[in-house]
Amino acid sequence: MRCTKNEYVTGAVFHFYNKTPDKKLLFRCDEDYVYFLNKLKNNINKYPCEVYAYCLMPNHFHFCLKQKSDMPLYRIFNDTLTSYALHYNHKYQIKGKLLQDRLQSKRVNKDCYLLLLCNYIHNNPVRAGLVEDVAGWEYSNFLEYARLRNGSLYSKELISYFPDDFVDYKNRIKNYQQYIN
Repeated sequence: MRCTKNEYVTGAVFHFYNKTPDKKLLFRCDEDYVYFLNKLKNNINKYPCEVYAYCLMPNHFHFCLKQKSDMPLYRIFNDTLTSYALHYNHKYQIKGKLLQDRLQSKRVNKDCYLLLLCNYIHNNPVRAGLVEDVAGWEYSNFLEYARLRNGSLYSKELISYFPDDFVDYKNRIKNYQQYIN
């Protein structure tokens, strides 16, 4: 499902996601993940937002972002994905579309859904069997929230949703893992 253009207003929160066709690799090596994240960081200056949660997976991605200006937030992905696709196709000498569909987005209207969504996004690598512990996946912003890495793609605003400075977030992730299993 995709959001309508009139839903993109200052303060709105969205879940953005997409995947490759036939489970082809979107990120083939560490350099690909880093390139994508650097492009996104650069575009945040043009399209101000809060990065609540993200996870880059080998064949798909998830982002939970809060729009902080009148600029529609999907544009950050238009710029980032166009640049990444050109880079990827040139690097690997391939042609054709990289992603299965147009960017998918869903508006997040409730705080309880926001927290579940962040758990879902951060837990993706565990559910996919890529790591046993969510802290073992470096291509999400869980490590910033758990204070295991000092990055810039996370939201201090989201921390305010949790008591004790996010200390219990890892426990929330584990509880979520048990809940979905």
